[in-house]
Amino acid sequence: MRLEIIPVMVSEEQIKQAANDLDQHVEEMINWHFSPESGCPFWLNWAKEQDFNPLKEVRTFAELCNKFPYFEDEWLRDLPNKVWVPQAFADRPFNIFETGGTTGMPKQRIGWDDFRIDYTAFSKTLNDEHFPRDHYWLMVGPTGPRRLRLAIEHLANERGCSCYFVDLDPRWVKRLIATQQFDQARAYMDHVVEQALTIIKNREISALFTTPKLLEALAERRDLVSAGIKGVFCGGTTMDRQYARFLQEEVCEGGKIGFVPTYGNTLMGLARHHPFGPENDYSIAYYAPQPRAVLRVIDTGNGKPVEYNHWGRVELTTLTKEFFMPRFLERDEAIRREPWTEAPWDGVAEIRPFGAMEKKIVEGVY
Repeated sequence: MRLEIIPVMVSEEQIKQAANDLDQHVEEMINWHFSPESGCPFWLNWAKEQDFNPLKEVRTFAELCNKFPYFEDEWLRDLPNKVWVPQAFADRPFNIFETGGTTGMPKQRIGWDDFRIDYTAFSKTLNDEHFPRDHYWLMVGPTGPRRLRLAIEHLANERGCSCYFVDLDPRWVKRLIATQQFDQARAYMDHVVEQALTIIKNREISALFTTPKLLEALAERRDLVSAGIKGVFCGGTTMDRQYARFLQEEVCEGGKIGFVPTYGNTLMGLARHHPFGPENDYSIAYYAPQPRAVLRVIDTGNGKPVEYNHWGRVELTTLTKEFFMPRFLERDEAIRREPWTEAPWDGVAEIRPFGAMEKKIVEGVY
């Protein structure tokens, strides 16, 4: 299926420079993760077992994609966390973060400073009009063992703000919906919304982080503009064109509230969005924080990127000193978009759960 979109004007020089920067970063990360002085036990042992020496065979991102297999998510579920500790971090205790939205044993990622680095960089993409400094934020979303709670608080602190929190458990909501306990799911969602509205009523809040469905539920019960909300981060993957337009025009009142959709997770960090509106039919495209993370939209049959403006599966490669994860197949599909002047590499647009058109997907509060 092919979708037409207004082309993005970006120079060949920008694209080439970004590709060169990525290749240099790949070489640095390969040297780090496959050197005994700095690498972690998992990758050092894996290379020996495969009789493969990335230090000699991988110098570019293209070589990484050609020579590494898909990353297996079972490795993050089944193996002890200590196998992922780079030798250079061996004397430092680590944070343990879990992926959200699942039941059973979740994937776990350890970390030290990545979430601070990722969200400090994202702060530079925000404007002071909609996300004023030295004020107060509210996060309504999953906290607990997830990286998101610390990351959002760091982002607020980076801008001189303090942050209130209302917790929710998306795993419980998804279980309720999967077992058709819709009344209980609605009651739990109402419980979360009521807590958020209480804070908004009694405290000065200028910025809000939540999921699309919770944002809509909050707006149904309170005029967010009159409540003092100036900016909204909306996390969660599924926002088609119609829903994105509704949230921007109706909930955020056509720009009175700055609307910043985000795409991110524990394994990647945070991707920024390309501005959207009538000019591109409200199609939201996200651009990874390259070179620290790379998103591709691929055909899983051959492992190659699909053509621009075609659907494919989302593949993530994470490249930091704390965490090396080549070619992980996300549970999402998207449209491949062309490079952007502010992010001269491929984007991923209209993200939805993989196979959403062929099977029923339980979305919960997202």
